[in-house]
Amino acid sequence: MLHLTKRFLPLLATALLAALGAGCEAAPEKQGTRTPPVRTREAGVPLGLPGMPPLLDPRDVYAADRPGRLSPVVRDFPSRVYVPNTNSNTVSVIDPATYKVVETIPVGVQPQHVVPSWDLRTLWVNNNRGHTLTPIDPATGIAGRPVDVHDPYNLYFTPNGRHAVVMASMDRELVFRDPHTMRTLKTTPVTCYGVNHADFSADGRYFIVSCEFSGELLKVDTESMEVIGQQKLPFGGAMPQDVKLSPDGRTFYIADMVADGMWVLDGDRFTTPNLLPTGKGCHGLYVSRDSREMYVTNRGEGSVSVFDFAQDRLTKKWRLPNGGSPDMGGVSADGRVLWLSGRYHSEVYAIDTTTGEQLARVPVGSGPHGLAVYPQPGRYSLGHTGVFR
Repeated sequence: MLHLTKRFLPLLATALLAALGAGCEAAPEKQGTRTPPVRTREAGVPLGLPGMPPLLDPRDVYAADRPGRLSPVVRDFPSRVYVPNTNSNTVSVIDPATYKVVETIPVGVQPQHVVPSWDLRTLWVNNNRGHTLTPIDPATGIAGRPVDVHDPYNLYFTPNGRHAVVMASMDRELVFRDPHTMRTLKTTPVTCYGVNHADFSADGRYFIVSCEFSGELLKVDTESMEVIGQQKLPFGGAMPQDVKLSPDGRTFYIADMVADGMWVLDGDRFTTPNLLPTGKGCHGLYVSRDSREMYVTNRGEGSVSVFDFAQDRLTKKWRLPNGGSPDMGGVSADGRVLWLSGRYHSEVYAIDTTTGEQLARVPVGSGPHGLAVYPQPGRYSLGHTGVFR
C-alpha cells in the first residue's frame, strides 16, 4: 500500500482533478465501530479514501450523474439496456430507442447482474452458479472470454478503483480482487448469510453490506478490508436487498423485501435503523438524475414508490398496468426513463420518470434480474447495476 505524506496530497488531488474533472473534497466520516481515525490535512479538512477522486460537490455525491454528463470514455458507446436472464443463461440487449431486443448473448450459468467496471470500459456479467464473469465490450456489444471467479452473486468496486469486491453470497465471503484481472487479493469471511448488495460512504472509507438470508447489515472498512460492525435488523424474517446512500452522504437506505420498506440508517454511527414502509416486496433503489428523488421498486405488488429526499417522505406511487414484478434496473442517461426487470414475468418495464406512465413492456428471457442501462453519466462506477460518482 502506498503511503503519501501530507506534503504530496495536494499533488495527488490535482492529478485526479485533471484526469476526472473533479473539484471538491470528499465528505468526512464520523466515528464508526472500530473505524480507524480520520486523516486530516494541516488545514483540518478531512480526507477521504486514499486515491479516491474528490467529490464534485461535497453536498451531493451524485453531482457527476447529471443528464448528458457522459465521460469521454463512454461518449461514443451505443445506448443499450443489458438484461441478465437468470434462468435462460443469456443477456438480452435492448435498444431503448425502439424498445426492441436487438441481440441475445449466451453467457454462463445463472447470470445475476450486469456490472459496469470502475473505469467504465467493461460490463461484467455475474454468472453466479457458473462461477465465472463474462466481460462485454460496451463499444461493440461483443462478449469476451469468461474469467473464473467463484460464487459471483454481485460485484462492486472501491471508490479509488484499486479493488473489485465480489459478493460471494453462498461462500459467505467478501472477496477483494484485482479490478482488471480479477485475481484474488484478499478474502474476508463473514458470519452472516447471503451478502448481496452494498454502497460506500461519501468519503469512501467504509461500505454498508446487506445480508439477505440472515437479516443483517455489515459495516466494512475499505482500506483494511475487514468487517468493523455487524447488526441484526429489528424485524422478524427481515430480508435486506439493495443499499443506497443519500445525496448528502448522511443516510443509507436499505430495501427490505419482507419488511416491505426501506431501513433508514446512520452509517457513521451504525445505530439501529428505522423502517419506512413503501410497499410489498421492496427491492431496488435508484436516484433520479437531479438527486431530488429515489425510485423504490416494490416487487411483490408491481409498483414503484417515489421518495423525496428534501421532504424526507414518499410522495408518489406508480402502479404497473396489469401488475408485474419490478426488480432491479437503472435510469436512462437523460433521466427520463426508469428501466426495470420484471423478475417473474420474463419482461422489462420502461417507465416515464415524470408521469410514472409505463412506456413499454419488452419480452426477454426467463428470470430477468440486475439489468444495466449503459452508458450512464458519471466519472467512475462503484458497481452493481450502475452506481456512478
